[in-house]
Amino acid sequence: MNADQGKPRLVFVHGIGGPRDPQQELAEWKRALADGARQAGFAPEISALTMDWSADSAFASYGDLFDTGEAQGAGAPDTFDEEQAELLLDLLGDFLDELAERPEHRGDPRLARVRAQVRPDGQGQGVGAAGRHLGSVLANVAAVPGLRWGTQRLSAARLLRVLSQPGRYLRRAEPDATGRTLDQRIRDRVHRQLDPTRPAIVVAHSLGTVVALEALAEYNGPVRLFVTIGSPIGTRGLVWPRLVPQPPATPESVGAWADFWDGDDVVVPRRTLAKLVKPNTAGVLPVPHLLDSATLWSHGATTYLRRPEVARPVMEALAAPGRP
Repeated sequence: MNADQGKPRLVFVHGIGGPRDPQQELAEWKRALADGARQAGFAPEISALTMDWSADSAFASYGDLFDTGEAQGAGAPDTFDEEQAELLLDLLGDFLDELAERPEHRGDPRLARVRAQVRPDGQGQGVGAAGRHLGSVLANVAAVPGLRWGTQRLSAARLLRVLSQPGRYLRRAEPDATGRTLDQRIRDRVHRQLDPTRPAIVVAHSLGTVVALEALAEYNGPVRLFVTIGSPIGTRGLVWPRLVPQPPATPESVGAWADFWDGDDVVVPRRTLAKLVKPNTAGVLPVPHLLDSATLWSHGATTYLRRPEVARPVMEALAAPGRP
């Protein structure tokens, strides 16, 4: 018998951003999770986590696949094709609509002005109209309270490249030489880290929650626990209606799903996944967990992983021998 048979796989899936060093990221995410585990009362189990005794851990990295597309011209507003620009404007509009629903932003004239600019009446037509419009609104969007913490260190071109990633993933385009589209190649990176003969615990952040949800819908192996942190899955205009398969449901492989979001995380829609996602045949639905804000920029993956509320179910799943 294989000594690893039955030993879980702990797989982390990141969000938007550029190429990463998978081993360095894995170490950072595990350290953050260990911090959360210590606060949750799992100090004796931390060595088993960090030394991969309780599970073999892996980091599914795919940021370099977006860089391939950037090299082909997706670097500035006027080099986006019209569909890319329109998708990004939809993303910005959805984001600002969600932000406007928060009590602290209701009636904010700056937010109202930029929302009107993102979705104007009688927008100019013509070749490149969406791309030009995208470039004109970017500076104002980045100045909106709630966005500044995440954008102040990025140039406009780099910000556009990063923000375009959800739209590029959901376009189901950019095939490689073998015909596999960008979204398929990204999900391949997740599948490579899974082993259908062993139980999996999948922890996904931001755009990675979209990637992981679709990857697990294609996966036949047992998933003991699916954890989503800072998820935009419920975003009304861009993400939710473009998910595959439709209607979105808990993947059949998933035995439990814990969904965490910080109350001040500007990326997460106000609609809880538990009210949107259909259950799988075992009746599994996302279990929602609203967290009190602890930092100025609450969307970071390691920020979430350091929360004891997030670490607790992961550590419990790791310590559950015999479960599929």
